[in-house]
Amino acid sequence: MLRKLSPAKINLHLRVLRKREDGYHDIATLMNQISLFDEMIFCPADKGITIRCPGSSVPENENNIVYKAAAALLSQASCASGIHITIHKRIPVAAGLGGGSSNAATALTTINDLMELHYTRENLMSIGANIGADVPFFILGKPAWAYGIGDELHAVDTIPLLWFVLINPGFAVSTKMIYDKFNLRLTKPAVRYKCPALHTIEGLIKALHNDLEEVTLGLHPELQHIKNHLTRNGALGALMSGSGPTVAGIFTDEENARKAQGAIENIKEKEWSVYVAHSL
Repeated sequence: MLRKLSPAKINLHLRVLRKREDGYHDIATLMNQISLFDEMIFCPADKGITIRCPGSSVPENENNIVYKAAAALLSQASCASGIHITIHKRIPVAAGLGGGSSNAATALTTINDLMELHYTRENLMSIGANIGADVPFFILGKPAWAYGIGDELHAVDTIPLLWFVLINPGFAVSTKMIYDKFNLRLTKPAVRYKCPALHTIEGLIKALHNDLEEVTLGLHPELQHIKNHLTRNGALGALMSGSGPTVAGIFTDEENARKAQGAIENIKEKEWSVYVAHSL
């Protein structure tokens, strides 16, 4: 039996550059893993793949992204052995925090090690790209700019340590629906995008942006109230992560983040979940 932690992510900057002819969107986004984790337990088996997600609405069958990742890897490796995986979810589901993609990435790297398959990180990233656009990012394991549909990665080493107060409003949002409603005009030529400089806290706060907020906040105006709560309680900036609905307030230190968490816990709606995490 092997226990692994599977981290969430934050999008610190997200631009939707164009809608492609294949229906997907080209993006430019800066992603950072954070210290909010699911716990995954791996047990080798003689054959078959079983997934358990106690206390969660996540499917426990072949529709689970972790099942798909495990099946893809074992099939490619022509491995007859099986695996039992239990996922204890703490990262909210369909929340813009990449929990499913992270779980899939953790499954790929752990099964590779556990069964001594000897795939390289690049091999696993290639397999992961066919499972979900964010899976290669979690296998990379570093802050990175992601381009294309999110699978072209450029690692970043200059991002300062950040603390986050995360507020999830208690409902899920469909990424596909948000992109469908974004209604970016279909364009054929690729768009050149110059990344903002993010070497300092000041530069990073200035660059906080998410094109998808316009759509998700339009559908769920209460998310603007969440952003306001965060900035009123000391956040240097606040933005929605991914397609939402989780909103993150940015802090430079744990003390102020914990203070804001305490203040928001006293006034929050009962459906909200409030977390504190730092960048990894």
